Amino acid sequence: MEYRQLGESGLAASAVTFGAWAIGGWMWGGSDRKDAIAAIRASYEHGVTSIDTAAVYGMGASEEIVGEALEGIPRDKVQIMTKFGMRWDLAGGDQGSSGQRPIRGTFAFKSRDNSGRELDIYKYGGKESVIRECEDSLRRLRTDYIDLYQQHWPDAATPIAETMEALDQLVRSGKVRAAGVCNYDTAQMKEAAGTISLAADQVPYSMVRRDIEAELVPYCIANKKAILAYSPLQRGVLTGKIKPGHVFNAGDNRGDSKYYQGGNLNRINAFLDELRPLAAARNATLSQLVIRWTVLRPGITIALVGARDARQAIENAEAMNVRLSADEVEMIDSRLAAMQLE
Repeated sequence: MEYRQLGESGLAASAVTFGAWAIGGWMWGGSDRKDAIAAIRASYEHGVTSIDTAAVYGMGASEEIVGEALEGIPRDKVQIMTKFGMRWDLAGGDQGSSGQRPIRGTFAFKSRDNSGRELDIYKYGGKESVIRECEDSLRRLRTDYIDLYQQHWPDAATPIAETMEALDQLVRSGKVRAAGVCNYDTAQMKEAAGTISLAADQVPYSMVRRDIEAELVPYCIANKKAILAYSPLQRGVLTGKIKPGHVFNAGDNRGDSKYYQGGNLNRINAFLDELRPLAAARNATLSQLVIRWTVLRPGITIALVGARDARQAIENAEAMNVRLSADEVEMIDSRLAAMQLE
């Protein structure tokens, strides 16, 4: 395993980091707690020392599972990353008189929790809320500090400076080691820099979703900011295991993604078929090949990869053992350039 610095924070993380969204069950059609705990522990045993979760993943469930799974492991041997700013517990009274625009935060979308209860999800970065959310996360995670605390999504109704001031306060108090954001564009990163030195920006990036290469990657390289790539397997489509007609479990919304739509799914699978000989030659799975390619990209510091059980977790960790030559990377890039998605 490789361990890479997150910006100028002094915090290092494993190049493959355990992404804990799926184990929270929310939007993934549920999960098995026992399998999830086994997956986290197997990851750690194979060099994956970093875990990324969020308060909203399962409405606290993912953080609780992470906290339980890490019991007995020396705290200084793991890096816990979590997120704030996606509130599912704001009362209806927080909405304006029109019922459309909230007084606090920005309405994001309607959802359901793991029990099927309807929820309104808000993006909210108010200072008092950030401080409160941190305390709740510390309790669920069973720790007294968070290694990387990240705003989950920008909140258009709250000044970035206010949210960054809250993060700065948490860093100064010792409850947070390093501050980060997620889903920030270049302009937002620049604005945040006026208040705090961020360690990282967590953004979607995969073989089939590379828009950040235009502006954000050059900015982060020039300003020594880490990029945490989430969904490097594009929520499973780059594993090559999903075929047209696949039926997802109830509550699993991946089928709504454009990458799973008929034409695109066929094109992606055809591309993956071209990679199978290379994967076989490296005694690797397609998933491992994709993960390894991802962490070789300029500016990409770590790849966040989920696992529902120990077998998947070990497979993800061992992706770092795959070796790709410059010619092989160039071949993959040329095949990608030829693939046109709708």
